[in-house]
Amino acid sequence: MLLEFIAIIAAGFGLAGLALSLNIALRRRLPQWIVPASAGAGMLLMAIWLEYSWFERTTSTFPDGVEVASTNQARSWYRPWTYVVPLTNRLIAVDHRADRRHPDRPDQVLTRVILAGRWEPTRQFGVVYDCRARRRADLLDEVELDGSGELKNADWLQLPADDRVMRAACGG
Repeated sequence: MLLEFIAIIAAGFGLAGLALSLNIALRRRLPQWIVPASAGAGMLLMAIWLEYSWFERTTSTFPDGVEVASTNQARSWYRPWTYVVPLTNRLIAVDHRADRRHPDRPDQVLTRVILAGRWEPTRQFGVVYDCRARRRADLLDEVELDGSGELKNADWLQLPADDRVMRAACGG
């Protein structure tokens, strides 16, 4: 967050410097408001770029085996440009590197889910998906796995058939 603030300030100074240089080269023929307006435009454009590039910058750091399953797109009145191009501000990813299947329960997959959001800490937690019954159980402290692969004390949540995270975890 601090680095983005510094980048926004630097962009403002940079565009203001270009406007000032252009005004000097034109022998002060530009209006006086051009330098502060350029600084504001530079800061606004940098902030917009940082917002829109967050998703690509975040997902580019994911290692191979991490699949983005779902994203959230937002529009807001104080960012009118988001009505033209919605802003991606959250994502849910499945870490296939952590996938495990029990031989007695081939329709169930234990995997890791990653939740990431703009200006939020990234969270990871274990989940078991029952691909045939279309349900999910989050691996909390009281959940236990017995020798036959059955979960004890699990709260199963029924999922719709088109749940994108379940489809990604189950392999399509």
